[in-house]
Amino acid sequence: MTTAEEQRLRDLAQLRRVRDRIDREYAMPLDVEALARGVNMSAGHLSRQFRAAYGESPYSYLMTRRIERAMALLRRGDMSVTDVCFEVGCSSLGTFSTRFTELVGVPPSTYRAEAANASVETETTDEMPSCHTRQVTRPIRNREARGPGTPLASSS
Repeated sequence: MTTAEEQRLRDLAQLRRVRDRIDREYAMPLDVEALARGVNMSAGHLSRQFRAAYGESPYSYLMTRRIERAMALLRRGDMSVTDVCFEVGCSSLGTFSTRFTELVGVPPSTYRAEAANASVETETTDEMPSCHTRQVTRPIRNREARGPGTPLASSS
């Protein structure tokens, strides 16, 4: 194995550590500088490498994890939107609501109300396994969403 290949593998291992830390500590006050210090990189280098490896910036990945967790808490229905915002590590309700709406397509209060209505309607049916619930309710980033009239599969 060449030195360049060895370095690439070391870099990928560091990026996995950063991603794993975000997954574990999403509710903590994390920023790109702190994540970069943890793997002895500059913030700019980490951001470029992370985007090249995972297709999004570390901040975007962090916010997606936070919004996913917020969706689960809002579906439970026992917490206010403000409480959920702070529970998932966001410090600004406005930023949280804006990002939630961008990723999910509806404001958190609407999502919570719709989830409550859906749970009342499906109380008599079997519960969907949590692994399927996470997959079905995962937030869709704008670049992943289908545009109007876009076919699900090509007809070629």
